[in-house]
This record gives sequence, structure tokens and C-alpha cells, in this order.
Amino acid sequence: MAAPVIETCHVACCANRTPNVVSWGRGGIIAFGTCTSVALYDPQGRGVVAVLNGHTGRVNTVQWVHREDCAPERHLVSGGSDNRLIVWEAQNAKFVPLVECKGHTGAVCAVDAIYVEDSSILVASSASDSTVRLWLCNQDNEAECLHTLSFGSSFMMDVSLALLPGSRVPILACGGDDSQVHLYVQSNGELHKAMSLQGHEDWIRGVAWASLGGELLLASCSQDCLIRVWRLCAKSGTDAHVEDDHAVIKMKENVFEVKERDASSVFAVSLETVLAGHENWVYGVHWQPPLYKGGELQQPLGLLSASMDKTMIFWAPEEGSGVWVEQVRVGEVGGNTLGFYGCQMSPDGSMIVAHAFHGALHLWCKEKDKEGRWRPGVVISGHFNAVQDLSWDPDGEFILSVGSDQTTRLFTPWRNQEAKQVTWHEISRPQIHGYDMQCLAMVGRFQFVSGADEKVLRVFQAPRNFVENFANISGTSREKLLASSDSSNLPEGASTPALGLSNKAVFQGDLAPKNNEKEGQFSSVSDQYQESYFHPLIMTEPPPEDHLLQNTLWPEVQKLYGHGFEMFCLASDSARAVVASACKASKAEHAAVLLWSTATWRQLQTLPCHTLTVTQMAFSPDAQLLLAVSRDRTWSLWRRNLPTPERPEPRYSLYAHTGKDTAVHSRIIWSCDWSPDSKYFVTSSRDKKVIVWGPCILEDSGDSVLPTEIKPCSSILDVGDSATAVAFCPVLCSDNSYLLAVGLEGGSILLYRWSAGQEPAGGHDWSSCGETDISQSHALTVKRLRWRPRPGRVGHENNTPDGQTDVEEENSWVQLASASADHSVKIFNVNKRAL
Repeated sequence: MAAPVIETCHVACCANRTPNVVSWGRGGIIAFGTCTSVALYDPQGRGVVAVLNGHTGRVNTVQWVHREDCAPERHLVSGGSDNRLIVWEAQNAKFVPLVECKGHTGAVCAVDAIYVEDSSILVASSASDSTVRLWLCNQDNEAECLHTLSFGSSFMMDVSLALLPGSRVPILACGGDDSQVHLYVQSNGELHKAMSLQGHEDWIRGVAWASLGGELLLASCSQDCLIRVWRLCAKSGTDAHVEDDHAVIKMKENVFEVKERDASSVFAVSLETVLAGHENWVYGVHWQPPLYKGGELQQPLGLLSASMDKTMIFWAPEEGSGVWVEQVRVGEVGGNTLGFYGCQMSPDGSMIVAHAFHGALHLWCKEKDKEGRWRPGVVISGHFNAVQDLSWDPDGEFILSVGSDQTTRLFTPWRNQEAKQVTWHEISRPQIHGYDMQCLAMVGRFQFVSGADEKVLRVFQAPRNFVENFANISGTSREKLLASSDSSNLPEGASTPALGLSNKAVFQGDLAPKNNEKEGQFSSVSDQYQESYFHPLIMTEPPPEDHLLQNTLWPEVQKLYGHGFEMFCLASDSARAVVASACKASKAEHAAVLLWSTATWRQLQTLPCHTLTVTQMAFSPDAQLLLAVSRDRTWSLWRRNLPTPERPEPRYSLYAHTGKDTAVHSRIIWSCDWSPDSKYFVTSSRDKKVIVWGPCILEDSGDSVLPTEIKPCSSILDVGDSATAVAFCPVLCSDNSYLLAVGLEGGSILLYRWSAGQEPAGGHDWSSCGETDISQSHALTVKRLRWRPRPGRVGHENNTPDGQTDVEEENSWVQLASASADHSVKIFNVNKRAL
């Protein structure tokens, strides 16, 4: 089989901000909903192994269908805000949608599923239309809705299914905002209400069954901060009707009868224990998965719970007394986050994971030699809202991205000595803001400018602590990196004051503790509330979420004022001398591009031309030209003037532009980019057209020469969907044609080769050479595409066992990073040989 042109190298994403959205399978794979997709994450290999696209609304709930023999699952159920359920099946090591369940009229918020006879799947789902539905997915890949339970004005927050002990009769538990657990039994084709369990005093957030020999245990957790465990067991025919012996004190039993075919059996439910230990709403409970020991299935008595108090507790009965007690408590301290939405445990019980209010996964691993000790582990992270922009650093070693989740994140490969694989991780969160982030531009290696939904631009510089940790994780020499940044006056780190928006630098002197304070006495009020929450870290592995929130910020070194509306796009030139910025505009006066000097951070110039928002800008690789494209469907090209003794700073003048009559695009131009030789530029638009323009050949003989006419050099490429992002690969193909990537509104990315010499008529100058398949594509609009500035794959340059890299082989790869509205950043390896 031919080598694939595009392979996915990394997907950075995180869990949706809902309970029930993470499920850990017996095969070791964690499935979680991210935006409108389901991601399958391998915590051992530390990478996303697959992304399942099928929902059209946010995925709110995901559940593996566990097999009775504990083998890796073949089915997965997901429910979303598109009111649908999808059952996925593994076929040839890939998960494909098997059947859709349509019928709910509100967003699905909880699902559970079990196998019933002849390997049909029984699925229970709860939705915000106040109903719980039971579906049967049979082997003919059809789903029928067996029963619909309506709860009037109540909502059921969670559902759980199990089989009654000693029979194949399903029992359904539902918990919701009426503070009761409702039990339903399916027998003779009917769904009967068995009973309601009272006791909780607030909304029930989670219910979970566990099968224990001849009994069932049901755990329910609630916003009253308590967890209740109920025991369900079969009563034999004789002791079901014995008169109560009032001399004996025992828990009250609720009894119900199940008639199946002609036999009838009686079951009793009693309260086993009440677990108090959390200090806030308990959002999720999860039983420790069953294990095979000595050839038979054993259910360990262990219960995991997650709460809004930012802790997870593992409960188990004490050995001697059998009293349920808290065995382990893990959690996070500090940061301005809310708590945990849910928890899961690995099949062997050695790892636990929680997902938090900001979508982050938190993983803890059991320490092998120390009994009862757990340490934070390395886990995937990513934006929890649309990613708006991204940029490679000039050396192509790491990626910075900004998103509507108000954060700026930095991703780089971790050269782990133990693992063979190079995996990408978030190692710093330079900016955590109060406004949605919109755009960024790198200025040199360790400095960037970012713009958000505010009128100010902010400039950030990497602190010493980041440079040292980046050296550790990426395997580069610290001295070399510190030499490339002015290391003498670098701050140690940064922290945000309690009521501030700006990251303040923390210097070496600020870290020293004040000695003159006596215990418990503060000389002033401000000493009581410490300014700096930053603690320098020495990282040998990517940091967990609470460190990312607090200890990896970059100090803000400058604010740039000048725009009248929210920032929209940024660009910086290759000489690192100039930054161009533009803001949202509906009038010509606001649509001007501003130029800033990176040496003084003063405003150099205003470039008026467009009448509506400038949507993207790009400096040519030789830094002589600046291109801007706009919502007014035109582009403008600005030429850098020769410096004069009076004006050593760079000045730009209008060189060429399209007008109403010369504009080829008929809708908003979304994106633009330059060819690596600065001769041509490309524009892409909502009118589905991609056009290469040129040639841009500058004469150095002053301004007397009229500019060569810049016109379309290519035939008009129709890509069939709104083209929201476009990028020229900096490395030419073997036949000196240009390689371009085009990102579409639908989420797919297309690769094209364009040859300059060809006659543009007839479209023979374009040749399609690859596109992302459904599992690689984004689920929503591609916001930005950026090629790595040099050939090769990051982290592979010096990573072979003998230290020798096949340079020829490595240079046949190029890397492409994409940012999308589906909350994900993806990095693709593109094989130039396979083109």
C-alpha cells in the first residue's frame, strides 16, 4: 500500500464542560466528547488515537458498552445537543457509526448501555426534554425505542442500567432534580416502576450500578454533598413474607416483585451506607472496574467520587469492620478554577482521571512502591473553545495558539528518554485573559504580541523559568537558548495580581521570603494577600493543569494603544522589526492597518485603504511587502520604502490594490499567504475561490519605475466550500512547483500543487494531491493553517537510537498546523515523496 500523504501527528483537545462526558474502556482507551466529536485517547501512548465525527451538536455524554468478560469494548454510545444518540462499532480497528437513535426533542445529557440476550444492545438515555428513553439496537443495525418515561417538569441527570442478579431482567436507575432515585424493571415487554429511593436532599447528579456476586450495589451522589450506596439482593420465596421481628434493629428494606413469563421473584433494596467527605456538590461516582483473578471475575469494593470542591475521593470498606471510609483523596489547590465534573478509573485500578470545569483532564497514577500514594500524571490538554489563531516559532520548535477560551497555549514535543515515541504536550500557558483571544504574532523566538476582544494589544516575553524548562523538555541546550534571548535581565516568571488582568513579572528578589514577619502578624493588609502566586518549577515532564494555570505565565512587557475597536488580526515581518495590526471595522477610518516598531513599541504608521475589517495580513518572506485582505472583498499591497537618514525606521506606501471593478472575489476574503520566494501571493474567499496573484518583482531603482501590473497568475481554483484558510508551504516540491494547503468551512484541509509556468487557462496549473479523510478533518471551520518554517518533523531530527538521523528521509516530511472552531489544534505530517 502506498504511504499516506497526510498523517495526523498530534491532536490537542479537551473534554466538553458537561458531566458524563468521559468514559474509560476496559481496553485502556479513554473516550471523551470534545466539541461535536468523540476523541479516543490512549493514556499509555499519550496521544489521541482516533476522532469520531458524526454529531452536529456538542457531545454531552459518552459511554463504552462494557463486555461481561472484560475484553476491550467493541461498542461506544454518545449523545449530544443535536438530540441524537450514535452507537459506534469497531470494524477493522476503526470505529464507525453503527446506528442512530432519533426521538428525543431536547439535548441528550446521559446515556448507559448493556448487552442483553443475543448480543443486542439496550441503551438508556436521558435528555432535557424531561424524558428517559430505552432503545434496543439489534443485530440488523436498527434501533427501536422500546419505552419512553416522561417526568413532567423534572429532569433526570443520570441513568444507569444493570441486570438483576440471577436473571437477565434489566433494571434501570434514574436520578434527577426531584432528589429521588427511581428504579424501573423491564419484564414481559413492559417497563414497570419498582420503587423510588428517598434520602437525598438535593438534585441527584450521578447513579452507578455494580454487580457483586448475587447482589447489586447502587451508588448515587447529590448536590447535598453526600453519596448513598444501596444494596439490592434477591429474597427467596419463603423469607419474603415473614412477619417483621420488631426486637431486631436493622435497616428498612423496600421490597418489589418481578414477574417474568410465569415465575415471580422478589427483591429487596436497603441502604448500605452514606459517605460524607466532600464539601461541595458531588457530580460523579464511578465503581472500580471488575478484574479477572484466578480465572474468575471479581468486583473490587471501591468507589470513586468527584466533586465541585476540586477533590476526588476513593472509598472502600475497612478490612476489619466493613465500615466504608475514605482511602485516598486527590485534588488540586489554587488557580481560579471550579471543581470536577466526573471521574473514571483505569481497568487495572492504577490510574484515576477527573475532568474539570474548564475541560482539562487531571490524571493521577498510583506509585508502585509507596502504598496509598498517588502522583499527578501527564495527560492531554487543549483549548475548551474555538481556536482562533496559531503560529510556529521562527525555528519551528514549538506552536503558540490563542482561542475564545481566553487562553494562549504553547505546545511542543517532549523528548522522553523512556518512551520511543515523541509526543506533543502543552508545556506553558503564557496568557490567561479576561477577554476572548483573537490573534497573535511571534516576534522572535521568545516574544509574542496577542490581541483579544479589546482595543489593546499586549506584548509578552518568555521568563527564565520557561526557557530552562523548555530546554529540559525539548532536549536542547539551555545555554544556547539563554544566549538567544537577552538572559541577564529576564524575570524568573510571572503572576497575575488578585484583581488584575496583566501578568506581572516576578524577579529573583521577589521569590525570597520576607524574614521580618512574626508568625501570624502582617505589617499591612497587602501582606495578607500575597501578590505573587508563582513558584519556579524544574520540569522533567510536561506539567499538570494546576501548574499550567499558575506557574507558566509569561510577563507582559508592553501594551499597545491605538485601535478603536476589538482586535482582529496581527502579522510580523521576518526581520522582527515591524508588527502590523488591524481591528474590527465598519467604516474606512477604523479599517486602517497600524504598524508598530518592535524596538521601541511606538506606532510607526497608519495605512488607510480598506473600508471594512481587514481579515488577515502577511509580510512577504523578504520583508519588502505587506499584504492585507479584507471583508470589503479587496486586497492591498504595501511596499517598504528605502530608509533615509532622516527616517531610519521602515515606512510603507501603497504599491497595488484591487478595487470594486478589479476584485475577482465576490465575497469576503478570509485568508492570504506568500510564496516562499516572495514572488506570488494567494487569497482565499467565502466565494469558494482560491487565486494566486503576481508577479511581485521589485525594482531597486527608486520610485520612478511604475509597478508591474499584479494580476491573477493562476486559473481560479474552486474548492467547493468557503475557503477560510490558505497557506503556501515554505519548501518547494521536487519539480519546483508550489505546495498549498487550503482549509474549508466544513473542516477539511486540501493540498494542491500549483506550477507557475503553466498556462493558467483550463486549470492545468493546479493539481490536487491529497486531502484529510473524515477521521483527520476538523468538525468545524478551519480558522488558520501554518506550515512549519523548515522541513522535517519536530523532535525527529536527532531521535534515532544511534543518534544518526537519515537527513534525506527527514527532509521529505513537512509539518502543517491547523486551528479550528472545533476547539482543536491539529498537527499533520505531510510526506512530500508521496505527493
